[in-house]
Parts: sequence; C-alpha cells; structure tokens
Amino acid sequence: MTASDRTPRQSLILGYSLGLIGVTIFGLTLPMTRLALTGFSPLFITFGRAVMAACIAGTVLILLGKRWPKGSFLTMLGAGFCLVLGFPIFTSIAMQTLPASHGGIVLAILPLVTSFFSVVMTGERPSPLFWLCGVAGAAIVIGFSLRQSAFHLAVGDLWLLAAAIVTGLGYVISARLAKQLSGWEVMAWILVVMLPITLVGTVLTASSGIHSPGYDAIGALAYQGSFSMFIGFVFWNAGLSIGGISRVAQVQLFQTFVTLAFSALLLGEHIGIETIIFALAVALTVWMGRKARIS
Repeated sequence: MTASDRTPRQSLILGYSLGLIGVTIFGLTLPMTRLALTGFSPLFITFGRAVMAACIAGTVLILLGKRWPKGSFLTMLGAGFCLVLGFPIFTSIAMQTLPASHGGIVLAILPLVTSFFSVVMTGERPSPLFWLCGVAGAAIVIGFSLRQSAFHLAVGDLWLLAAAIVTGLGYVISARLAKQLSGWEVMAWILVVMLPITLVGTVLTASSGIHSPGYDAIGALAYQGSFSMFIGFVFWNAGLSIGGISRVAQVQLFQTFVTLAFSALLLGEHIGIETIIFALAVALTVWMGRKARIS
C-alpha cells in the first residue's frame, strides 16, 4: 500500500505504531547512558556514539545507492546539532548526578515541547482538547516523578530541560524532512552531515574520556550508537511524518515508563503497582488526545 492509498485512519494507526516502536527503543537510552558512564565520559559518549551511528548509516546509504538530497544541508545540520549533539550531551551530564528513572521528567515535557515547535514551524493547529490532554498527560508523568524520586530542582534537572527543548525542535525539523525522504534516510543523512564534527570530537576526547570500560559500558555505548542514534529514529521520524507530528508526539509520554521498566531490569531500580496505575492514566490521555481535532 502506498502513502496515497492509505485512509486517514490507516495513516494514524501506522504513525502511532511506528512511533511506539521508536519510543520503546528510545526508552532504553537513559539506562544505557548510566551504564556507559561507568566507562566513558559524557563528551566521549556523545561523539563516539554519533560516529558509530554515522558509519552504520553511511554504509546503508552506499549499499542502497542513495544520492545526496539537494537543498537540505542547513536543515540537516540544524537537526544534527539538536539530536546528534544536544540531547546526548545534555542527558549524559544529567545522568552523572541523577538516576535514570528521574530522567522521566524529560519525557513528560517532550510531547508538549514537540507540539509547540510543530505549531510554530509547520502550521499544525491542535484544538483546545488536544492541548488539555497533552498538559494532563505531562502533569500525570511529572506527578509520578515527584512521588517516585522525591523530585527537587537541581542542576541535573536544568540539563534535562535543555535536552527536552533541543530534542523537541530536532524532532520537528527531522519530521519535516521525512515528508520528502523516508524516515530512515533523514537520520542517516543527518548523521553523515555531522560526521566531520563528531569524528574530530571523538579523537579529541578519547584520551581523557575512556576510563577502563567493562563489557556493560561497551555494550551500552554500542546500543546508543546503533539503536538510540539511528534505528530508533527510522521508526520515529516515519511515525511523525505519517501520523502527524502533534498527534504521534503524544506517544512519547509512554517512554517514561519504558525507561522505568528497563531501569528496574538493568539497574535494579524498584518499580511497583503505582507505576502501572500511572501508565494507565497516561494511556487514557493519549487515547483522548488522539481523538482531538488538529487542523
């Protein structure tokens, strides 16, 4: 089925499905960052995982014979500074002082930030009901974070807020590109465009940024370089483009609970019945927001 053959409902379902896969992949990013920090510095993680992802993306582009999309360099560069450099460095710094579960505050803010940039940059006009559902969902997740981690505003929280802002902007920029290219091509070319910068950064930070990493740290960095930086965006960008930026962005409210689940499995953080209750409440807001009108 081609894009023109899909009904609006089919496009929305497909967009949500692809977005959910991307969110699940992204949900492991903060726990993996905590593991990677046991053997690498925040700067080396930022540059190293980007170089790894660029090598994978570049190889795929070459094998499939893809040609450089004309007129997109500056747009891709802007998205690259947001997604390839901004989010990784900000979250890596934050994870030095905060647990991975605490990082869920970022995920509560991201859908609203993404919707805001979508309104400003793409002309999408969500209805009041949509905004009400978005704010309610964010408030639920923030309330969950408050109860679970005794949230107090700290320097790490400011880094998380900065990460949310640059990521929301990067999502909208890359989603606009995904209307001209397939989702995976957008992130692949962004990674390639950023390679000269990330390669130099990797070389400059290698001597001071590698701290006798174990297998866990190496595996975590490899996950970030392959899934968090490339494969996840293949699904996420496609979902935003097909289903609509503002609508599909709300799916990211689930990312908090994906992160908490893997924080429990990988880092031993406690998770209880309260988490399930909050997750169901968030699911309800996403379902209601899905039915709100967006022009």
